[in-house]
Amino acid sequence: MGRRSGFEGFLRATVRAAAASERERQRDIRSRATQARQIERHQRMALAQLNREDRALQKEAKAQYLADRTGETDDLNAELQDRMQELQSILGHTLSTDDRIDFDTLRPSTKFERFETPPALAPSQAPRAPSVPPPLASWRKLIPGAATRHQATLAQLAREHEADVFRFNKAEQAKLDQLKPLRAAYDERKQRFEAEVKDRNEEIDELQSAYRDKTPEAVVAYNEMVLARSEYPTEGFPQKFRVAYNPDSSELVVEYELPEVSIVPQDAEYRYVKSRDSIESKARKATEIKQVYQDILVSITLRTLHELFEADQANAIAMATFNGLVDTTDPANGQAVRVPVISVRTSKLEFLSLRLEKVDKVACLRSLGAQVSSRPDELQAVKPIVEFDMVDKRFIDQGDALSGLESRPNLLEMTPSAFEVLVANLFGKMGLETKLTRSSKDGGVDAVAYDTRPVLGGKVVIQAKRYRDTVGVSAVRDLYGTMLNEGANKGILVCTSGYGPDAYNFSKDKPIELIDGGGLLYLLREHAGVAARIAS
Repeated sequence: MGRRSGFEGFLRATVRAAAASERERQRDIRSRATQARQIERHQRMALAQLNREDRALQKEAKAQYLADRTGETDDLNAELQDRMQELQSILGHTLSTDDRIDFDTLRPSTKFERFETPPALAPSQAPRAPSVPPPLASWRKLIPGAATRHQATLAQLAREHEADVFRFNKAEQAKLDQLKPLRAAYDERKQRFEAEVKDRNEEIDELQSAYRDKTPEAVVAYNEMVLARSEYPTEGFPQKFRVAYNPDSSELVVEYELPEVSIVPQDAEYRYVKSRDSIESKARKATEIKQVYQDILVSITLRTLHELFEADQANAIAMATFNGLVDTTDPANGQAVRVPVISVRTSKLEFLSLRLEKVDKVACLRSLGAQVSSRPDELQAVKPIVEFDMVDKRFIDQGDALSGLESRPNLLEMTPSAFEVLVANLFGKMGLETKLTRSSKDGGVDAVAYDTRPVLGGKVVIQAKRYRDTVGVSAVRDLYGTMLNEGANKGILVCTSGYGPDAYNFSKDKPIELIDGGGLLYLLREHAGVAARIAS
């Protein structure tokens, strides 16, 4: 489909992957530290067990045993304290970080490896010239045949050296013949690498220029990278989000998935009960869990707004809206739910005047006019100040292409834009909330549909192809990539022709539905009452 000006292709995927890799690296460091503490604790526990077995009958072992068990308890409490400290430092963690993205850091820094000649093909040392016998002394020349024998020896040495040189040159040429394809393959890899680096740098230059020009797609791409690079100090945070930008009002809208209440440790402390020789936990009070959980959600909200405003190098954001949702299972009915628990809208000028290191977080948000759930732990919802799906500027008035169709219309005679409207109208008739997108290189999404069913529903991307020829696998791959970029649950490709076997093979294990010309005519007849035709 070519490079998308929407910046939803290779660069975004690469930066997201790099950000995800960095988060995983940091988490791995913390995990190893935790494992080291656990191993050390287990070693102490094992040693304590040995001590208990070896000194069970020895009175003097009792004090050491109690000290070991107390040490185990202290270790558990230290780990619990570390976890709580991480949760309480969510906002403070970002205040000491510069959230602006240096575009030069996005450029490839890896150098292509030098060509290494295999040792077996390395040049050998040329054969040395033979040691020539010294000239005959005058008295030896008087010996009959001595001069002849001397000349024969010199000639033999010359012939042997010439043969050695011939064999050497032949062997070196054989090495060069073997080395030539290796070098050619290396040069080809290097050219591909340099071409990829050039393309990557051009994409970065294009993104940087478009961002500074405040192109909506570039503003969205930049701020997605800002949020993707945000490193949270502990595990359990989804860090899933959607970003939209309204250039008319310079407003950025973020829909952010928040962690569930289970992120708060349910244990408040551990203690050793001597009478039962056991380490027991004390449950954290429900009121404290609620308080800690609300503090976490409010911290994420303030942190996200801080990151976006601080990173705003192009001064593209005058206003930002944050909608925080919890994606979980409703304990009352077991069904999946997405519950909005925080919604706030604030200006950049007002927010940057705050001293976040000193504020009461909940009071701060409420002073900004935020809607904050009083019981997020019970999934008590709030009404979003701005609905995210109403901000996406790609959405346009799709009109009504169905009611104006003539009797038995020929779909191939419709303009591409009219055909897209027709397909969007059709899925609207089928019960989906459809929104047609603007004609632009925005990743190939012709329409976005929302299936509002609570369990089976979700976001659907639809592409319409008014083709006469068979649709190949490349179109299906493009649709799948668009699904991933859009965060959609399903993709639907509709065409007026048919699909090749590779297209069906690619889609068979993915949430992709391929509707060919015959299927489209059937759907139009069954759901819209239109008897259309497809005639060349």
